[in-house]
Amino acid sequence: MSFRIALRKKTSKLTALTTAIAFAVAPMPALAQKEKGPPVIRDTEAEQLLRDYTRPILRAAGLEKQNIQVVIINESAFNAFVADGHRIFVNYGAIMQSETPNQLIGVLAHETGHLAGGHLAKMRQQLAQAQTQMIIAMLLGAGALVAGARGGGDNGLANVGAAAIAGPQEMIRHNLISYQRQQEENADRAGVKFLAATGQSAKGMYDTFKRFANDSLFAAHGADPYLQSHPMPAERVAALEEIAHSSPYWDKKDDPALQMRHDMVRAKISAFMERQDTVYRRYPLSNESLPSRYAHAITTYLHGDLRSALAQIDGLIQLQPNNPYFYELRGQALLEGGKPAEAIAPLRKAVQLSNNAPLIEMLLGQALVGTDNKAYTEEAITILRAAVGRETEAPLGYMQLAMAYGRKGDYAEADLASAQAAFLRGDNKTARELASRAKARFAVGTPGWVKADDIVAAKPLPGQNSN
Repeated sequence: MSFRIALRKKTSKLTALTTAIAFAVAPMPALAQKEKGPPVIRDTEAEQLLRDYTRPILRAAGLEKQNIQVVIINESAFNAFVADGHRIFVNYGAIMQSETPNQLIGVLAHETGHLAGGHLAKMRQQLAQAQTQMIIAMLLGAGALVAGARGGGDNGLANVGAAAIAGPQEMIRHNLISYQRQQEENADRAGVKFLAATGQSAKGMYDTFKRFANDSLFAAHGADPYLQSHPMPAERVAALEEIAHSSPYWDKKDDPALQMRHDMVRAKISAFMERQDTVYRRYPLSNESLPSRYAHAITTYLHGDLRSALAQIDGLIQLQPNNPYFYELRGQALLEGGKPAEAIAPLRKAVQLSNNAPLIEMLLGQALVGTDNKAYTEEAITILRAAVGRETEAPLGYMQLAMAYGRKGDYAEADLASAQAAFLRGDNKTARELASRAKARFAVGTPGWVKADDIVAAKPLPGQNSN
């Protein structure tokens, strides 16, 4: 499914790379504070590329069986982080600004280092200890303040009390940040180790960190190194350079086929996420490379010229007749151009070539439902049920499933699917209302009734509003 996005205003300012668990000693990032969770980009082609990047790294780290996912965030800044031990979050800006696969793989290797090192759990322990220390310090300080107040005109004890409160807090903060800096250094070393174990160069990782170190030198000048959550740029880059150069794979280049896939995903991101004039500056019409033609086809359909877009997409298909994402693009262009019946054939082909990718199956289900042809209803239900069974966090699949069940007259299942879609969107009030109605339609104790009851009783997903 080409770029289904939880929309959020995009930022264009380039920020320094902030990895891993900086949120543990600072306010949560704005993305994580969104009422309905972070804005996520879903795209089969981009997600498959990132899975292929991370799979050998996770295997080398002993995490292959942990079902770790890479999630693309709708942010243009270069950033990557881990937050829960099971997901690596990557801004689309990190993909766009990584000119080679190796540069992005290096960042993913660093984040894997945090996961392999159990840094999240260890940081939580540090925070728990810090909270205990802080409580003791505050109690001691409060006692001194009370004694000072009782002493009348002598403010000495009161001043000591204030210092007893402020001093330990600052010391604890320093200790936490120092601990986190050590984690960053450990993740760097682990990342280089994993790259070497998979026969990959650490040069991309080094180049990326060096670039951001250079960008931040001016901002970091004169700063207290102990107040920085990551090591000072020059120190970190120097240490990374030493261990990265020691790898026997330092000079190894990316495979040309992998580089092409990387460039194709970057072109797709540019076309979907950037202004049309920006796209054509990146990929001028004189550029006839495959990524450039991909970007042109996408931006042409997005800006309303369906006939020209289809001709361009057909040209891409002629060049790579087994590329599922070209058929997916053709189907999506037709579907969003108000031609769902014509979208069915290319989407069927895309599903076949992608080995039944669930996000593409959802697009096919949407096309089948969108035709208003009841002959497609049962097929749509079968395809959509299979898709949501393997991809449980995409509201689109449940929305289309609800429509298909409604057309069939199965209103209990339609209400349940609608409730599941609302819950995934973070609309918990609507989800509970629809689930309650579904419960009344299902026989008590049936699988549908149990699922509806679970939604009625469910707590909001992390980051969601309980209302």
